[in-house]
Amino acid sequence: MSIHLRGRPVEANLIDGDGDDVISDSSSDSDEDETWDDWVSDSAKQSCRSLFEDKFFSTVEEALGHDRSTHGFDLETQCTRLGLDIHGRIRLINYIRKQKPSPELASKLNGSEFHADEYLIPVIENDPLLQFQSDDWSDSEDELDSSDPSRKILALQKELARTQQQFQEYRSLVAQKMDFASFSEEAGPSAPRPRDDDSHYFESYGANDIHAVMIQDKVRTSTYAQFLLTNQTLFQDAVVLDVGCGTGILSLFAARGGAKRVYAVDASDIAERAKEIVKTNGFEDIITVMRGKVEELEIPEKVDVIVSEWMGYALLYESMLDSVLDARDRFLKPGGVMAPSQCKMMFALCDASEILKDRVTFWNDVYGFDLSAMSGDLYKEAIIDVVGPDTILSAPFTVKDLYLPDITARQLDFSSTFTLVTSVERRTKVTAFILYFDTFFTMTGKPVSPSTQVKVIRENEVVLAEVWPVGGKPNAQRRPSQSTEKEKVTSFSTGPQSIPTHWKQTIFLLREPFVVEEGAEISGTFYCRKSDTNSRELEVEIHYSPTPGDDLVIQMFTVQ
Repeated sequence: MSIHLRGRPVEANLIDGDGDDVISDSSSDSDEDETWDDWVSDSAKQSCRSLFEDKFFSTVEEALGHDRSTHGFDLETQCTRLGLDIHGRIRLINYIRKQKPSPELASKLNGSEFHADEYLIPVIENDPLLQFQSDDWSDSEDELDSSDPSRKILALQKELARTQQQFQEYRSLVAQKMDFASFSEEAGPSAPRPRDDDSHYFESYGANDIHAVMIQDKVRTSTYAQFLLTNQTLFQDAVVLDVGCGTGILSLFAARGGAKRVYAVDASDIAERAKEIVKTNGFEDIITVMRGKVEELEIPEKVDVIVSEWMGYALLYESMLDSVLDARDRFLKPGGVMAPSQCKMMFALCDASEILKDRVTFWNDVYGFDLSAMSGDLYKEAIIDVVGPDTILSAPFTVKDLYLPDITARQLDFSSTFTLVTSVERRTKVTAFILYFDTFFTMTGKPVSPSTQVKVIRENEVVLAEVWPVGGKPNAQRRPSQSTEKEKVTSFSTGPQSIPTHWKQTIFLLREPFVVEEGAEISGTFYCRKSDTNSRELEVEIHYSPTPGDDLVIQMFTVQ
């Protein structure tokens, strides 16, 4: 049953005033974890064993020099000959230590012998040879040999970021092969594992299907394309960060739109495909794909624009916005632009009778049997589905206006009072509340005027003409006006008035539907917060009174 409270509305304890219950999406290692610099520094101090005999040397350089002079084996030469990256180099070292080939045979390896991931696991614990990096830091000799100090610094910063990323990938790969908890002196056999809200989330974005669905969402993809390809004043020679790049489609748009450098970040397996896609399309000199959580990576320079498609069901499901805000605080230049710059959560009354029939009352009579027990949870869980424009029974109310340049992660747990004025012409039953969101892009990143109407894309509407002009030539760009001319706003809606998007709408079915007439006002409070059991899911409470003076009704939902 729904909860009824008599008298004045009571504030729920759903949101802590101090924000102490806010769950951060950013995961970080403990303060005692080694950093990259600590690891490399330690390796310089450890004794190192030869690859071919049980003989130790005070430094890695001495061990490598001994193998060159005594055994005729030059590790760095072999790595270059085989074109090995950091993972290949590690596999080669561990292969030699484990299989013990002669120096002659080791010099004739073709790479297939040590391709297996078992050779990522160190044969010697804390082997300094695995941690050692040669002085050949850059793939571009011209950049490092340049007389321009700024070019040399940038080249070194890019290489450092690449090497840090490779090291993080190596640690992740080894962690998959070994149970490090078994080596911990502190963790006993019954020690609980820390909660992991991320693994399944990132794994789900490694599959093809989810990216096909997103790219085929015409409203979503064409709007991003329009903004990224038709604002040359913003993107020409800009440095762009794409958070959660997926296939890299937004990075490709940004590069084609004039960006001089794009850093594309994703923590899922799709990052490997993105690298191939970037190379296939000839943008590898502009786009750098970095695999890992953006909270744990370092971008070698500040960026002019951060672009991300972070939105989830009910806008905030998946909590990816937390990661985008972390990137904003660390990498965005003062005055830089967030794309999108603003999102509004829209709330309204809804006649969801068709969904009610398909999802709930259907179970009341199945071949003569009562299976209504199957429908109970549908009043506890928000339903993600599409409804038509004629199902909306009130003007929408903005329960949360997220202005990306300013909002903090703590403010994503919120409450908002609302008043919904019905737009029906006759007595109509309200069976649900509905939530959707509108998204806005501006070239300056400034907030849109409250009077700005969101772009609604309707069925059979042409939306791509501005994106790919005839002849492939970019549209002429006007210089920004210094007058009070209204700024161009690019936007889209996920509401019922627009053609459906992959976000659909979020439907909150009411246990106790009520009837309204034209002009009726329904007031209440909307509460939203991250779930206590999974920070990527949402908990929603809706408090409302069907008519003034009625009992306050409270219904709770999860978005998962």
